[in-house]
Amino acid sequence: MTKKVYIVDDHALFSQSLAVLINHFEAYEVTFQGQNGRDLIFRLQDNTYEPPDIILLDLNIPVMNGVETMDWLMKNHPTIPVLVLSMQDDANLILEMIKKGVKGYLLKDITPTLLKKALEDTLNFGFYHTEKVTKALISSLHQNKPHMYEIKDKEMTFLKLACTEKTYKEIADEMHMSPKTIDGYRESLFEKLEVKSRVGLVLYAIKNNIYRL
Repeated sequence: MTKKVYIVDDHALFSQSLAVLINHFEAYEVTFQGQNGRDLIFRLQDNTYEPPDIILLDLNIPVMNGVETMDWLMKNHPTIPVLVLSMQDDANLILEMIKKGVKGYLLKDITPTLLKKALEDTLNFGFYHTEKVTKALISSLHQNKPHMYEIKDKEMTFLKLACTEKTYKEIADEMHMSPKTIDGYRESLFEKLEVKSRVGLVLYAIKNNIYRL
């Protein structure tokens, strides 16, 4: 099945070139190109169009920037995965966007091969980490260690498996539980640990030595 991709970037030449590249990837099609967050909102609110499977979002866009757009997406379409594609190479910004729920942070000089892998990994595993993101996450470990919340045994097992590349369905199979039960563990941990994404779970697990890179 063809995966639908939305691009939100105000640089027309880059956006068009990116769309041509992605359309050459097998089983991918760019079905929308917007210049800012408002364009994206109007598109998603138009029920005559099918929602995307994934969104590529620039941060430095006019009218409604990438940070504001991500906040809106998390409130209104939290299940649509978002990859940031930006020129801004800043560890603090990377961490801020990961905490806001983006599934990966890519620089615009990324190779076509890595871009395709980022799309595939995000759709298959829920997130994609470049070396830059991994370094930013590791550096954050030097910050104050968060309080260890009470995590039940089954939740702990789920948390450790969530740090691997297994899909939620594969985790359910390994734990011999239904996908619905696994969803319950995930939502419970989201609430307990005050995180919004699988990346947030991984970051918590690393900080508290539950999982090691």
